[in-house]
This record gives sequence, C-alpha cells and structure tokens, in this order.
Amino acid sequence: METLLRVLQKDFPELTFKAANDFYWSPKEQSVYYTNVNKHQSDIWSLLHETSHGILNHKTFVTDFELLQLELAAWEKAKELAARYDITINTNHIEDCLDTYRDWLHKRSLCPSCSVKSLQEDANTYRCLNCNTAWHVSANRHCRPYRAKVVI
Repeated sequence: METLLRVLQKDFPELTFKAANDFYWSPKEQSVYYTNVNKHQSDIWSLLHETSHGILNHKTFVTDFELLQLELAAWEKAKELAARYDITINTNHIEDCLDTYRDWLHKRSLCPSCSVKSLQEDANTYRCLNCNTAWHVSANRHCRPYRAKVVI
C-alpha cells in the first residue's frame, strides 16, 4: 500500500493524503484520509475509492440519493484507477459497500407511522405519501437511522 500511496501522491498532487484511523475524503480540506494499518486487500480498494472522491471533486450532498450517486461514481472511478495501476477490485466488495448506503437510505425512508417507503423533502426531512407523516432524520450518515416524527 505504501507504494500505491506514493504513486497516488505523485499522480494527484492537488490532493493531500493524511494518515488517520479510517478511510474518508474531506472536500473541505481536499484531503484523502487513510489508515496505516493495512491488514487487508480492501484497504487498497478503500484508498482508491477515497482518492476517486477527490479526483471527481466531490463536495457535500443534500439528499440521501445524492450521497448514493457520489458513492457509485467514486467506485466507478476507483475501478478505472485500479486498472491503471494493475489492481483488481473485487466487485462483491463494491456491492457490499454500496449496500451499506442502500440499507441506510431504505431505513431512513420508511414512514415511522405506516412503514411505507417515502420521499425526502430536504436534507433532514422525509414525508410519507401514504399518511402524510413527516419526520426528521440525522444528517450523520454514520449513526443509526433515527426517525423523529414532526409534531404540528
């Protein structure tokens, strides 16, 4: 992984790479954060994925669906990078990662009153098309998908 990291730093000097406890992209800092642990092949794939967010200049998102689109685009770009560097990313790994977002989005979109899948109105609010219940969700994608009903 150290070799790949050096190559990425050379090929994408506009990005900053910083050691951290997890892999993630910071649009504010234009930085790719990566873990130094490197225990699994998937660490290389994660580095390529987060670098792809940077290459694609991904910023913040408003809707949950936009987040899913950003993640999908980053994985597509990561596959291109992998081919460039003679690396193969396991497609099951990509789908497993995307499934975590799909599952999160699905749970957030279920109406707390009638369990119908519903539409997002804004960054933190959903409204049910069936019973008209509105609920707020957390902006944090790393936390459990709590749904708090809006009381009118």
